[in-house]
Amino acid sequence: MARKGRSIHVDGVQHGAPIPFGARVGNMIFSSGILGADPATGKVPEDLESQCEFAFANMKTMVENAGGDISGIGKITVYMKDRSQRDAVNKPWLEMFPDEDDRPARHAIEYDAFPPGVLVQLEMICVVE
Repeated sequence: MARKGRSIHVDGVQHGAPIPFGARVGNMIFSSGILGADPATGKVPEDLESQCEFAFANMKTMVENAGGDISGIGKITVYMKDRSQRDAVNKPWLEMFPDEDDRPARHAIEYDAFPPGVLVQLEMICVVE
């Protein structure tokens, strides 16, 4: 049986590799690594706080480009250069998911193999209703 999927792209935020930002298969959206790049410039800011803000905004854009919305996000994995700086992730997290009874699962992993300048990356799974 052939895979029926659709590549998802976010203007201004591309991977260096020939892979899409994410893919939709049926009613599921799967992301590739979501960087905190500024879509207006394509550049990753130097500070963690800005990278986190852009990463969450890019995730929302990707989900919407695939026909979903953030209420369908079931899990977010956060890859961080330094997990002790999770407060920078919590700010956009709480802005996007203010209701403690309606948040996706989240897991943070310390990761040290990012490209130069990258401090955080998100990965998520979303269900489209």
